[in-house]
Amino acid sequence: MAVDADLQATEVSTGSIGIPRIPASAGALVFDRKGRLLILKPTYKGGWTIPGGIIEANGETPWDACRRETREECGLEVRHGRLVCVDFLRPRPGRPGGMRFLFNCGTFRDSELSGIVLQNEEISTYQLATVDKALRRLSGPVRRRVAVAVKKPGKLQYLEDGRPVR
Repeated sequence: MAVDADLQATEVSTGSIGIPRIPASAGALVFDRKGRLLILKPTYKGGWTIPGGIIEANGETPWDACRRETREECGLEVRHGRLVCVDFLRPRPGRPGGMRFLFNCGTFRDSELSGIVLQNEEISTYQLATVDKALRRLSGPVRRRVAVAVKKPGKLQYLEDGRPVR
């Protein structure tokens, strides 16, 4: 009996049995002193996005992923942030769905933003845009998350497929 329990524990820890897995990512809202939002133009897809990316399966937390991805993509060190939105995306053909975490990482000094260094393999350019202009440029799911987060800045928002749940 103990052997079966050990085998099950090993299977669970190695992922060799069919435990459901949900992809997850984390993004950062980064603002300048004028209230403009940092947006990035990825090289691997159309449209604009915000700093962020996939949470690594090695036990990385959403907050750690937000900080790591922001550092990798644009060289900014995120020191503090507040979770402002969680979005569950249902799987669709060709898309795995998953959980998306969005953190408001606050206002950065001009000296910090002037030191942006892009990850050339993934990001072609960046812009500090008014929230309205950024929302027009961001892709649908990211746009909806950002819009909800900035519309109600003091409240954590829960979305499903980019839309508030009643």
